[in-house]
Amino acid sequence: MPDPSPLAPVSAAERLAARSVSRRLPDFPWDSLAEAKARAASHPDGIVDLSIGTPVDDTPAVAREALASASNAPGYPQTVGTPALRQAAVDWLARRHGVDGLGLDGVLPAIGSKELIGSMALHLGLGPGDTVVFPELAYPTYEVGARLAGCDVVVSDSTVALGPQSPALMWINSPSNPSGRVLGVDHLRKTVQWARERGVLLVSDECYLECAWESEPLSVLHPDVSDGSHEGILAVHSLSKRSNLAGYRAAFVAGDPAIVQELLEVRKNLGLIVPQPVQDAMRAALDDDAHADAQHAVYARRRAQLRDALERAGFRIDHSEASLYLWATRGEPARQTVSALAEIGVLVAPGDFYGAAGSEHVRIGFTATDERVAAAVDRLAAWR
Repeated sequence: MPDPSPLAPVSAAERLAARSVSRRLPDFPWDSLAEAKARAASHPDGIVDLSIGTPVDDTPAVAREALASASNAPGYPQTVGTPALRQAAVDWLARRHGVDGLGLDGVLPAIGSKELIGSMALHLGLGPGDTVVFPELAYPTYEVGARLAGCDVVVSDSTVALGPQSPALMWINSPSNPSGRVLGVDHLRKTVQWARERGVLLVSDECYLECAWESEPLSVLHPDVSDGSHEGILAVHSLSKRSNLAGYRAAFVAGDPAIVQELLEVRKNLGLIVPQPVQDAMRAALDDDAHADAQHAVYARRRAQLRDALERAGFRIDHSEASLYLWATRGEPARQTVSALAEIGVLVAPGDFYGAAGSEHVRIGFTATDERVAAAVDRLAAWR
């Protein structure tokens, strides 16, 4: 009897590709903007990139000085974060946002909010058979995190529409990225009650909480929302927008100590540690309100200029009462608007990046420099 045929050689890359995690994930949306970006960049006066929310103003001196002072950091910091940093987060939430009853065991620093959001489901042990719910207009990383863990996903803005379902995790986002919508206290209270009745973990992405213009957003941890208990709820916060610390990757999660402890145990094993100098910079930034108020005034001015220019050019602005974006429409497909603005050298994000409900809107950021915002205003004036 002849020897059996040897197995065909398979490379490690081929073997891994067959079970690639990336196949479970949606396409990275900004890759689809390459053509529009190139067209906008060909403008004689250069591109005005309003498609992303990257801060361009200086990191506040108070944070830079704290970072420099802590730069001699030869040892490993603790994943849980320093008591001083966690206390600064507790104090900031109380001072600026009326959150009480939060202890140090209810705060955990993270290496930027995107990392935290993208890993949340996986780190809490969710997987196949579990369902994650996120809004109809949503930051794409909610879906990425759910699919990375192998969870089912449901898109819904209404707990009523979910019927008898009891998902494992529900994301809410107020102020919203991309629309700037702020959820009212009654809506938030009902959502918290609904989640607690069903044992659903409710996580509120509040990264734009201090970027408010025409409304006063509340944290899900506020006693008017939570009835003074943080059971079953978490809030995610970032210093990227408030304090221009996007390059530091500085964020934290706060809420139910039992869930925070679960995240801590996983993150300790994975070595997901915020560097010590960054922890010191975060503490300094959270303790200082003056720089945040000054930056807020800068954004308010840029926002007013862009809003006026867009409305004069025939756009309608919906929601946009908070966040760092204007949610604009001309009543046409979003990609058509993107192409039209690219012709005058202005790049914006199509609303369909954030779900089918955004198919006729574009998200327009006002984090560009004063000079670039002025250029966009001039181009919009000539365009109309």
